[in-house]
Amino acid sequence: MLELIREPWPWYIAGPLVGLTVPALLIIGNKSFGISASLRHTCAMCLPANIKFFNYDWKKEIWNMFFVFGILFGGVIAFSFLSNPNPIIIDGNLKTELAGYGVTEIYGMLPEQLFSWESLFTSRGFFMIVVGGFFIGFGSRYAGGCTSGHSISGLANLQMPSLIATCCFFIGGLIMANIILPFILSF
Repeated sequence: MLELIREPWPWYIAGPLVGLTVPALLIIGNKSFGISASLRHTCAMCLPANIKFFNYDWKKEIWNMFFVFGILFGGVIAFSFLSNPNPIIIDGNLKTELAGYGVTEIYGMLPEQLFSWESLFTSRGFFMIVVGGFFIGFGSRYAGGCTSGHSISGLANLQMPSLIATCCFFIGGLIMANIILPFILSF
């Protein structure tokens, strides 16, 4: 049983499990799935300032905070006790392409040459980490939700704004991966 849990699950098992959280949340608690709202709830809890956006009864949404903490602790437990000890296999073509940008030490999911405290203070690292983080936060707020809220919950509820947001997320991802990222990596 432990070996089954240690291995990555195929999409046809993991996908439906994630997808079933949407109807479960709707049926059990009349709640919609999304993660970016938890940042708003956190700010409403911790910043008692008189800001209209944070002036609401956040206690009604406390379930969302438990959900996010569950994700966090589940990730910590999985990393600590269920990590696959084998090295991550990266396609040779990707290694060659990254080497062309000076990224040669790829030992994990996030190459330290791009995502570390040392790289944060380079122009490339600043754009990747700080500016990228800002755009993700801004985009989530501007779109009225994150990819999980729109692409999983919103589409399941047949909401047209979620379809538009999901299409924009996908197009933005393609532009980022194929145009903007190579430009940033060439610094």
